[in-house]
Amino acid sequence: MKKSPLEILNVYRERVNSRLEYYLTSICSDGSYQSELKGVMNYSLLAGGKRFRPILTYTVADMYGVDISKVDSSACAIELIHIYSLIHDDLPAMDDDDMRHNQPSCHKKFGDAQAILAGDGLQALAFEVISSDESISHSIRVDLLKLLAVSAYDMADGQSIDLSVVSKEVDIAILNQIHQKKTASLISCAVKFGALLNPNISLKDLDILDSYSNHIGLAYQVQDDVLDITSTEEVLGKRQNSDLNKAKPTYPALLGVDESIKVYKNLYKEALEEITSLSIKNQPLRELTEKLMGRSF
Repeated sequence: MKKSPLEILNVYRERVNSRLEYYLTSICSDGSYQSELKGVMNYSLLAGGKRFRPILTYTVADMYGVDISKVDSSACAIELIHIYSLIHDDLPAMDDDDMRHNQPSCHKKFGDAQAILAGDGLQALAFEVISSDESISHSIRVDLLKLLAVSAYDMADGQSIDLSVVSKEVDIAILNQIHQKKTASLISCAVKFGALLNPNISLKDLDILDSYSNHIGLAYQVQDDVLDITSTEEVLGKRQNSDLNKAKPTYPALLGVDESIKVYKNLYKEALEEITSLSIKNQPLRELTEKLMGRSF
């Protein structure tokens, strides 16, 4: 019996959770001294979350006929970078958030120093899992690692710009620039990972997916800004109005909530229009995009 879109998403979510646990467990598997760091990394990595980015990687790879066993390292690497960024973003020197995934932030549980090191460890592990995946050719691994490095830098650069404009007036162009780097770069990487795992993908399809991912990456952030105001702490898994209380520039602050909703819905619609030109059937990616458009956290 054919699985429903929701069942497929759950399969991907359970798979990436299982593989993340495997990669983390394999650290120090030679019997060497087990430091506190592994437990700190485990606390944030396995706390839950949407796993949206790795699900994107699995979805795109499956559309291009890539064996799922070759996708695991890339899907996990994306999530490892994402979780590292959340740990660091929550630090007092950054966004100073005390809740994440309905539990105390990493630094609240273990202290700033261990949280910083846990983020560093997760980032390093992301590159290790791809570089050591012998099921993928050397040339593709190099392409994946290059893309991951560039995307991780862009994400950090976006966070740096974001911190520099707190309590300052910015226009929509600057806000878009921040979040094309801070949020969309890793989402774009997740999409491209799934495509690059097929060595025969056309340049035209890569261009289409690049444009698609830029649209949904920005849409995702605008939607996050809206949900930060309109959703509840229980649903969000973190403090409501977090950005507003820190005087950070957001889309609702500049455009209002109603206009921001229109903006992100239009961005999702443009993304859906983009993928109609792909050389393959786009239904799985279309269904995932439509589900994202209606998310509540």
